[in-house]
Amino acid sequence: MTHAPLSPAAGQPMLLNPHDRAVPLLTVEQLRAAEAAGQGALPAHTLMARAGAAAAHFLREQLAHAPSPASGKPVWLAAGPGNNGGDALVVATELHRAGVAVEVCMPIEVKPEDARWALAQARAARVPIATAPPLSFDAYGWLVDGLFGIGLARGLEGVFGEIAVRLSARARSHGHVLALDVPSGLDSDTGNVVGDGSAVRATHTVTFMAAKPGLYTGAGRDYAGTVAVAPIGIDTESTQGAVRLNAPSLFAGALPARDFATHKGTFGTLAVVGGDTGMCGAPILAARAALLTGAGKVQVGFLGSDAPPYDAPHPELMLHAAARLALGEMDAVAAGCGMGGSASARQLVDGILSLQAPVLLDADALNLVARDEALAAHVAQSASARGVPCVLTPHPLEAARLLACDTAAVQRDRLAAARALAARYAAVAVLKGSGTVIAAPDGRVAINPTGNAGLATGGSGDVLGGMIGALLAQRLPPYEAALAGVYLHGLAADTLCAQGEGPAGLTAGELAPTARKLMNRLFYAPTYEA
Repeated sequence: MTHAPLSPAAGQPMLLNPHDRAVPLLTVEQLRAAEAAGQGALPAHTLMARAGAAAAHFLREQLAHAPSPASGKPVWLAAGPGNNGGDALVVATELHRAGVAVEVCMPIEVKPEDARWALAQARAARVPIATAPPLSFDAYGWLVDGLFGIGLARGLEGVFGEIAVRLSARARSHGHVLALDVPSGLDSDTGNVVGDGSAVRATHTVTFMAAKPGLYTGAGRDYAGTVAVAPIGIDTESTQGAVRLNAPSLFAGALPARDFATHKGTFGTLAVVGGDTGMCGAPILAARAALLTGAGKVQVGFLGSDAPPYDAPHPELMLHAAARLALGEMDAVAAGCGMGGSASARQLVDGILSLQAPVLLDADALNLVARDEALAAHVAQSASARGVPCVLTPHPLEAARLLACDTAAVQRDRLAAARALAARYAAVAVLKGSGTVIAAPDGRVAINPTGNAGLATGGSGDVLGGMIGALLAQRLPPYEAALAGVYLHGLAADTLCAQGEGPAGLTAGELAPTARKLMNRLFYAPTYEA
């Protein structure tokens, strides 16, 4: 979820809604470098002043334009001993001067020079500052986490751990909790909770200079809530090697035109291959999704003996035994859904990797690759022979098998795992999960901001594979096809949830019809008068 862009008061840094922008996502190391480069030309304390002013502006906008039980109550701010605490003190001072009642809790006095300046400003303005949190937050409206921000090396302990637990409880009970820069206790590079401690679960985060990868993947999406970016005058767009937030600007230009003179051949033929006995529903789900994502023709090849003769809801699909499918005539192949692990399945995957057409491997095809060194080598070799990489779409357990590690290692650093998959298999890796990571072998990486818990249902991965396969058949480059498929797949889930049809009980089969509507609305809306 996101809020609309804010129009700041004169002199205030703009707050951006990054959900539909391909903004850079900077690591701590990249942020430190950008800060050092920008700070040298600025007067002392400028960046802290701008950060605090941006967050204070956000809160004033919320209090003025979103009346709630929090309106009219004091804002409570927790200030840690470092620069994040200094940010909180600037926020408190700005709000206090604007006539908003505030109270600051600073268990340990701030230490860095910038934060000491902020403390002096707060004291001069007579901002109320206490050393212990109140027994209850009932008297307060918005609560603000300014404990630690980025760069925390160990878990929250003592009074800071206690405050984090209480802020998180408030957020879970539909309170308003704003994190400054990054929820304290969250690793801003990976989206994991630091150490064995607690982390603040916020409803909103105003992050400074640039967005961070950890706000969008792993546990980060749950802890950060709604994210706004305050650039505070530092150029981060030119940062080399930055991960990007997936957005239509990264793939829309690769989508095919839908001219009047086009025909079904224009949009390619996709083969969906899988469906061992008892698992024929998986390729049907993928094939239906491919049809609704714009492939010109979709053929399905089943390994199993109980395959249906045709698909009643979509008789447009052409169903065959896998052995009878003319794979060499296909424009793209998506293989693996419900395929099983038999010797015939292995032989089929090996043959598919020898094709000149783009290939997507999912589910059982990935498991076959993971346990067969020769097949794994063929994946990487096929990219060179074909001229384009395969697309691999593992969930974390499948990724762990492909990398010969465990799921915990994959989830500990999802970006590193996706990059490792892309490098090892010379493939576009789509590491599924909260904040799906898409990594290309040429070094490009994106994190997807769409999707929700409604996707945690059987068959949703099959639908995604069919959607990306359809885009490959329409001749999108593999990286752009993966970006587009993942974005639309997640956006379909978001749209259905907004309509009350999820997250609980959302089914995989509902995703593709909604994705079709979104695809046409976003990219193929008519530009002429009827």
